Amino acid sequence: MGEGAALRQKAKQLRAQGKYAEAEPLLRRALEIDEAALGPDHPDVATTLNNLATLLQEQGNYTEAEPLYHRALDIQEAALAPDHPHVATTLNNLALLLNSQGRCGEAEPLYRRALEIDEAALGPDHPDVAQVAENLAEVLRHLGREDEARQFE
Repeated sequence: MGEGAALRQKAKQLRAQGKYAEAEPLLRRALEIDEAALGPDHPDVATTLNNLATLLQEQGNYTEAEPLYHRALDIQEAALAPDHPHVATTLNNLALLLNSQGRCGEAEPLYRRALEIDEAALGPDHPDVAQVAENLAEVLRHLGREDEARQFE
């Protein structure tokens, strides 16, 4: 395991314990290491960006988190493929961020795309598919589309 990956793992453990202030600098350092060692467009960089964005989001720092999700998404789509499950994860995370800010109209197409990718890649009965479908149902309810929301529950 490389140094960046080891830092990501340690940050993941700290985040799970709610120790955000300790996890954040580890992820920022992992990002520096990954970018220097692998280049700015490597999938591991996207993973670190996604993890850092999620941590920032959990702390309510939406302004800094959003562009990190966008950058991770750009890297993943170019390096992995637009229909890769990691792309779906980042789409779902970005949609969660938008939804948490009341930007449901922007979140809906991201959830739909994530759902489409996950269903094709993982099958309709996978837990990730169920989670994205539930997230989509929630945003549809916020948009006042209860009947449509029920089909995704």
